Amino acid sequence: MIKTESLRKSFSGKTVLDGIDVEISDGEIFGVMGLSGSGKSTFIKCLVRLVNPDGGRIIVDGRDILKVEGGVEMARFRRKFGYLFQEGALFDSLNVLENVCFGLRYLTDISPGEYARVAREKLELVGLKGVENMRISELSGGMKKRVALARAIAAEPKYMLYDEPTTGLDPSLTKKICRLIKEMQDRLGITSIIVTHKVEVAFSLSDRIAILMNGKFKVLGTPEEIRNSTSPIVKEFTDRSECF
Repeated sequence: MIKTESLRKSFSGKTVLDGIDVEISDGEIFGVMGLSGSGKSTFIKCLVRLVNPDGGRIIVDGRDILKVEGGVEMARFRRKFGYLFQEGALFDSLNVLENVCFGLRYLTDISPGEYARVAREKLELVGLKGVENMRISELSGGMKKRVALARAIAAEPKYMLYDEPTTGLDPSLTKKICRLIKEMQDRLGITSIIVTHKVEVAFSLSDRIAILMNGKFKVLGTPEEIRNSTSPIVKEFTDRSECF
């Protein structure tokens, strides 16, 4: 379980997170919607301390991770998480197999002799069997997203964080990536947090959705509750969203 209490973060005097209180249950897909620049990415980066909050608490499996100190202890904590970066963050100098293997040496105790087997298994899971030796420059946008997803799940994390997983993809590829994320959730039983400005992505994947606006989760509920909401905040968001 992940829980935040009064989570706060500012950059250069501008408040981005202004007291986030939320509890995310094991096995849940939790969607965070918000317009560009609303702080969605900052929120999930705080959860793994890629960004350090200014205040509040982040409780992961009963432990306040803001009290975790030291490189070894932090590395052990981060093993719990997989992270799909907005742009994929693949290494152009490595082939597909090497990209998927990259984190295994840092995030797992798997024997190096097993890296290739694990990577091929995860590539097959995302529908990319037989592409191990391709260069990143040879891949389409959708294939790059799937390679990045295979790398993120290679270490078998308990939690998955998705930062705008469908950015730059056309509607057809967006649907394929959403279907793949859902399949991964069903097969692996992990807890997922998905940040997106696309309403249809959040609605199609999430068990609950929060709308982040002015540094706070202004609305939180199931997709059905939010779809049927008469809240002016929901209307303001959907009116301004490029997807509505």
